[in-house]
Amino acid sequence: MNDSFHKVVLPLAQDPWLSDVYLNSSGHIRLGTVLMDLDALSGIVAYKHTGEGVTTVTAALDRVSIENPLDETCDLEYSGHVTYATGRSSMEITCQVAKAPKDGSMSQQQDVLINCTFTMVSLDPETKKSVNIPSLETTGPLEEAMFKLGESRSVAKKAMASFSLHSHEPNDAESALIHRMWLLQVAYRDSNNSKSKPENVQPMANTVLRTANIMQPQYRNRHQFQIFGGFLLKQTFELAFCCAASFSHARPTFICADPCTFLNPVPVGSVLYLSATVAYTDPSFVHDEDGISGPAATGDDVNEPMTRVSIRVDSKVRDVEHGTTKPTGQFHYTFMVKSNMRVMPQSYQENMIYLDGKRRSMRADMEMNDFMKPNIVADTNLDCRLTGVS
Repeated sequence: MNDSFHKVVLPLAQDPWLSDVYLNSSGHIRLGTVLMDLDALSGIVAYKHTGEGVTTVTAALDRVSIENPLDETCDLEYSGHVTYATGRSSMEITCQVAKAPKDGSMSQQQDVLINCTFTMVSLDPETKKSVNIPSLETTGPLEEAMFKLGESRSVAKKAMASFSLHSHEPNDAESALIHRMWLLQVAYRDSNNSKSKPENVQPMANTVLRTANIMQPQYRNRHQFQIFGGFLLKQTFELAFCCAASFSHARPTFICADPCTFLNPVPVGSVLYLSATVAYTDPSFVHDEDGISGPAATGDDVNEPMTRVSIRVDSKVRDVEHGTTKPTGQFHYTFMVKSNMRVMPQSYQENMIYLDGKRRSMRADMEMNDFMKPNIVADTNLDCRLTGVS
C-alpha cells in the first residue's frame, strides 16, 4: 500500500502568482481547481500501482467532504494512495488536502481540509478494454483496516446502484410525498383556494443553468485524445455553485459532493453541454406548509434561516458537427446557503429528480459522521497511519 503513496506541497503562501490561480475574488480557495488537482493526483497514484503498461482513467468520484474550512492563505499538502484493489481492473484512491505541516512534522486532524476518494479503471492501450491490475498488499493492522474500509465502500456503492429509481419505483412514503406535493400545487392554482404559492418557493424548471464549451487540447489527459476527468469536475462544480447562488441569492458554502460516475469519455474538439438543476432543498416546501422544521432550517441565529441545496449537473458531449450525442456523467453537489428558498418539482421527471436528491441528502446525513473514520494521515516517511476522530 505504501508503494503507491504520493504527496505534493502547493506553496500558496509563498507564491503570489500561484495564489491568483487558486483563490477567488473573496479570498477563498477555488474548490473546483482543487478537485481538478486531486483527480490528477489520483492518476499519479494509480500509475505508481499499475505501472506504465496500461491506460488508466477516472471512473468515478466517490465522495468529497469538507472536514475543516480553510480560513487563511497557507501552503497546502496534497496526499493520496491506493486503499482498495482486488486484482481486477478498478482501484480506489484515497486523497487528502491539509495545511502543509512544518518540515519533519505530521499532518494533524485539525489541519485536514478535504477528504475524498476516486475510483480509477485500467484499460488496455490498444483495445480500450479493462485489464486486471495487481491486487493491493497490506502490511499490518492499520493498512488492513484501510483496505476493509475501501471494501465496505465498494459494497455500499453497488447496493446504492441496485436501489436507484431507474431500477425500482418510489416506495410508499415517497409516493405519498409526490401526492402531497401535487395536492399543494393544485391548491396554489385554484383561484377559489386561499392558499397561494409562497414567494420563496420556486419551480424546479426555473432553476436550470446551462453552458456549452468546446473542449480544447489544453485540458487533454496524458493519452492526448480525451479531456481529463479533473477538468470536468471543475466545470461541473463551478456551474453548480452558480446555480445554487442564482437560486438562493446568497453565497453558497460547499458541504460535500455525492458519488458520481463518468459514463463516457469527452474527446478533444467535442462540445460539452452542462445543465445544472436545483434537485432538492432541505427543509422542503412541504415541511413549510405542514409547519415542520427540517434539520437545516435554521442556523445558530433563528433570524437567519439556512437551507441545504442539492444541485444536480447533467453532462453530455457531441461531436462538433452535432451528429452524435452521449451522456458523460451526472454530478451531485451540496451547498448550504443563508436563505429560506425552496424548490418545487412539477412534472413526473422532476419528482424523480427531487426524490433522488432527497435520498442522497438522507444518505449524506448518515455518512457524514462516518466517512473516513478512522481518518488516514500520512507522515513524512510515507508511513500511512490511522487517527480516530472524536
